[in-house]
Amino acid sequence: MTLRIAVQIQPQHADYSAIRDAVRRSEDLGVDIIFNWDHFFPLRGDADGKHFECWTMLGAWAEQTERVEIGALVTCNSYRNPDLLADMARTVDHMSGGRLILGIGAGWFERDYDDFGYEFGTAGARIADLAEAMPRIKARWAASNPTPTRDIPILIGGGGEKKTLRIVAEHADAWHSFGDVTTLRRKSAILDEHGAAVGRDTATLVERSIGVSAPPEAVAQPLVDAGATLFTIGASGPDYDLSLVEKWIAWRDAQR
Repeated sequence: MTLRIAVQIQPQHADYSAIRDAVRRSEDLGVDIIFNWDHFFPLRGDADGKHFECWTMLGAWAEQTERVEIGALVTCNSYRNPDLLADMARTVDHMSGGRLILGIGAGWFERDYDDFGYEFGTAGARIADLAEAMPRIKARWAASNPTPTRDIPILIGGGGEKKTLRIVAEHADAWHSFGDVTTLRRKSAILDEHGAAVGRDTATLVERSIGVSAPPEAVAQPLVDAGATLFTIGASGPDYDLSLVEKWIAWRDAQR
């Protein structure tokens, strides 16, 4: 698969004007994908700092950008009815001219659930809800008028070896791994075992995605050797420093 670079514009600790500018700068730099995240409060820094909602923002990005793919890394399945989420994704897909990626996961940030009135429950229950949601999302897309502009790529984030990776094997076009190169390699092999069990060649059909926080010369080659082809650099407000993103783009371009 082609090596790709993404930036996660974390919607925290900034006015929206700074987020809009970071998106513009990211596209101008040449990133392949711009992600945000699906939370209601900052994950780092001042826990009550400035923060904005995921999907409203993706609609704005669909109109603001021209070339990059956009999506959430990742949407929390618990926060929206799966049929509603599918229709939101279909709409942003059309708004963007076919550039949306549906990044989705089971959810984990308990404060979001508590403050917004969602039942947190257990990790097992949230993963089961995700498994139930995936065919509903696909069925809603198929029944929509108009249907999506393309088969919207599905990226699933999570590392549960028995359940989450099974859902990845059944439904995902990309898998986002949380962890180091050893974790990526081990869980990637488990994903392929699940793929064989469900009849999908996940080694060639499911892209491996991972977050990076160090320069490429320090970490890129071992991650590539472990199968990663999509590398995401996080950037937070208020200033959205993209200097590390520039280094990864230069590395990507040197490989082509």
